[in-house]
Amino acid sequence: MSEPVLLCETVGAVARLTLNRPKAMNSLNMALMAEMDRCLTSLAADDAVRVVILTGAGAAFCAGADLKEVLATQSLPAGEPDFLDRGNATFARLRNFPKPVIAALNGITMAGGLELAMCTDIVVAAESATIADAHANFGVYPGAGGAAVLPRLIPLNMAMYMLFTGKSLTAAEMKACGLVCEVHPDAEFAEATLKLARQIAKKSPIALRRMKEVARTTADKSRDDALLHEAVNMRKHMRTADFQEGLQSFAEKRAPQFTGC
Repeated sequence: MSEPVLLCETVGAVARLTLNRPKAMNSLNMALMAEMDRCLTSLAADDAVRVVILTGAGAAFCAGADLKEVLATQSLPAGEPDFLDRGNATFARLRNFPKPVIAALNGITMAGGLELAMCTDIVVAAESATIADAHANFGVYPGAGGAAVLPRLIPLNMAMYMLFTGKSLTAAEMKACGLVCEVHPDAEFAEATLKLARQIAKKSPIALRRMKEVARTTADKSRDDALLHEAVNMRKHMRTADFQEGLQSFAEKRAPQFTGC
């Protein structure tokens, strides 16, 4: 019996998704992306899950697309979804996921793996992790955010450097650029990531969802339009039980107990 291509486990309010193709450096194939799409759909509907960690098994987070499968899907009949169709759907599912998602880069991260990480909200990395765009090394064009999104997350000249050279950078170098938020020793990485996820999971899920929605959808709006969008959500949020619980717990000098209502 073959191993599942994606592992999903729940630790309290935190779900951990682990790309599980270690022999292929967790490269993305049709089966893995379809399973990721299915799991994300299920986790989005599970109120008990408040934060998701996405990581990889073995020595890599994700080495990008399985190029053998990309080639194989080029000969599919017209109208049948190919690799790019499957990838775009899965990446959009992750990008628009309503709950906080942490990309935990445990090792080699390149090309589509970097694009996958850029779909999440927070990126953390192990000290030994290496990060590259790498598309230029294989004569491949980025199809999921390498050229479109990377320059929005790090300085333009560094994005162009990564795109043009295909060079691998360290976790520390990517932290200096602003893409990576935390770097931890390899031996402490899994526990440190879980600790971060648990800290976030204690917050109001409805507040987190609205923060994410505003931050993601107003990036290309004017400042005034973005502030209006935020104000509308604030007015809605003031009518929630979590808002009242936050104020009440502050007044009573106790830890809040948020329900997401």
